[in-house]
Amino acid sequence: MTMGRYVLGIDAGGTKTVGLLADESGRVVAEARGTGANLQTQGELEVEKVFDGLIETLGRDHPISAVCLGIAGVDRPHDENVIRGILRRLGHRERVRVVNDAAVALVAGAPERNGIVVLAGTGSIAFGADAVGHTARAGGYGFLLADEGSGYWMGHQILRAAVRSADGRGPKTRLEGLVFDAFQVGTVPDLIPHVYEKGLPKARIAALAPLAEHARAARDEVAEELIEQAGRELALAARSVHVHLDFGGDPFPVVLAGGVFKALPTLPEALDRHLELPGARTAPLTVEPAMGAVTLALDLLN
Repeated sequence: MTMGRYVLGIDAGGTKTVGLLADESGRVVAEARGTGANLQTQGELEVEKVFDGLIETLGRDHPISAVCLGIAGVDRPHDENVIRGILRRLGHRERVRVVNDAAVALVAGAPERNGIVVLAGTGSIAFGADAVGHTARAGGYGFLLADEGSGYWMGHQILRAAVRSADGRGPKTRLEGLVFDAFQVGTVPDLIPHVYEKGLPKARIAALAPLAEHARAARDEVAEELIEQAGRELALAARSVHVHLDFGGDPFPVVLAGGVFKALPTLPEALDRHLELPGARTAPLTVEPAMGAVTLALDLLN
């Protein structure tokens, strides 16, 4: 076993979980990945299995002195207590920090720790912090209540647009053929068993999001409007957060994080068109969000 103090930063998303082990200088020495760990959708037992696997892998040869976990849905005290209980059972009682996954993405993308992050993965959320310690969030309440602009939202809209196109209830769109090809079916009745009888998971629906970019590249108006609407919704969430923060008139970062921005390369442009925030400087997150969790875990050593 290597001596010295090490910290573990974990970013738990809807489709994957990433753990980074770093030394006291912040240098990452090991990485491990697991499946999604969403408390609301996967449940406590499955989340514990994912964390157990990461901690077992990364803590085998290095003593873990502090842990920061970024995970969706911990804004409610009950959910945070559940996650802290899981970590206690895994041997981590002290020097533990549990925050929303958007908070670690912001720290990863904005080293000064103030600005706004728009996180669009399977779900979506906007979160921000200013220099005096105020924080705010918008969205991130799950697929039934919010998550506009997320991968799931986009995939759901694509499915509906394809069915409306096939029925003639909506405009014809290339999304119809792309969806049928994705499921290897030829008609809407053939699609129904995949969606209902086989219980199409949210991650599988979110994985359809890139089809909008494929159709847009062929000048499909329905796909173009879906991407524009996603940008409009995500910009609205960022503006809602901005109302509650004070950046003193200085430029501030708007970090774009999550797989949807990679799946839809023209989405950042759509968001920019609707952002309307003087001083905002949008930029993609170029490192693992778990790096933000590492930074917050290092704070615990001090």
